Amino acid sequence: MKLVDSGHIIFTEVMNMKEINIAGAITRKRKEKGITQEELACYIGVSKASVSKWETGQSYPDIVFLPQLASYFNISLDELMGYQPQMTDEEIKELYYRLAEKFSRKPFEEVMEECREVTKKYFACLPLLLQIAVLYINHFGLAREKERQNEVLEEAKSLCRRIKEESQEIGMCRQANIMEAMAEVALGNPQAAAELLEDVNDPMMGEEVILANACYLTGDVEKAKETIQVGLFRHVLGFVSDVPQCLMLYVEEKERFEEILRRALAVCSLFHMEQLHPSMLSGIYMTGANGYASQGEYEKALELLRKFADLFAGMNLLLISEGDSFFDKISGWLGQLKLGLKPPRDEKTIRQSMLDVVEHHPVFAPLKNYEQFRRIVEKLKSLV
Repeated sequence: MKLVDSGHIIFTEVMNMKEINIAGAITRKRKEKGITQEELACYIGVSKASVSKWETGQSYPDIVFLPQLASYFNISLDELMGYQPQMTDEEIKELYYRLAEKFSRKPFEEVMEECREVTKKYFACLPLLLQIAVLYINHFGLAREKERQNEVLEEAKSLCRRIKEESQEIGMCRQANIMEAMAEVALGNPQAAAELLEDVNDPMMGEEVILANACYLTGDVEKAKETIQVGLFRHVLGFVSDVPQCLMLYVEEKERFEEILRRALAVCSLFHMEQLHPSMLSGIYMTGANGYASQGEYEKALELLRKFADLFAGMNLLLISEGDSFFDKISGWLGQLKLGLKPPRDEKTIRQSMLDVVEHHPVFAPLKNYEQFRRIVEKLKSLV
């Protein structure tokens, strides 16, 4: 760490002031040593008032005192300065997609080691830890052994728990809780996941309606329109994302299953999900085909798989488009998403995963005798 003297304030080439917590380090180490501010001041050769200002963050020690303080407390300069490197949202986004791309082409353990090095260096950067947990949960399946997959999921859980313990941001804690629940499900612990999310069906407060009305009343009509559009968009996405699970729950009730699928596809058509969020629509096609196949409705299953393959062929694998003529004010909000508009896995990994589901899922085994199914598989292979 290269130090630069600027009067009585210490900077480094790689840290900003938010990363310096020398006040906390001096206070903590002084108390651990069992000495008073006056005793520390006497040892360093400054006034008690100077030590007091150091500990309250009103000023920093002169650069010449730093080695002396570090030596006295038997710690490194980094530890003395409470150095906790942080990454910006843009840096986190770039790192995430770089690592996701590496998972698609490099040995799993090699990329995991890089992830751990980053996590170790930026362990105080909670937004980064959250995205590393997301990365693990989206790629644990690439590990060859089941035991190793479970170890990766446990690492993701550990990161999520640290975030919930340390973060003061409600939104971040909520996201970490959701990711921890996803890890529990993948580990085969549904009861633990249910306990984490037991309050998920609390009534929605409708904050976007209140905010939109407040913006309107203050004369900011454009902000009001944007706020309500984002709210509508999120609710539509929430509905569509819940449909696959709903279909799975009613697969034994054929009439109910058909009605759920009919209504869901009508909503997707009405809101142009094929353009706005094709990956969500593909999930409905796939789950519907799975349900029909398990019911022995092979022709209906093949029809949905055909639609899945057609969508897959023309599909822009961006997570979400930037809106359309109806949702024409959501691009600003989309630009603020932590991972932007890209999906959480590399495109190559996604395409291979989609092919594997169609070609190798046991529920589709009876369809292998159908020429249409073979054409669908060949079409998907040509796109991987």
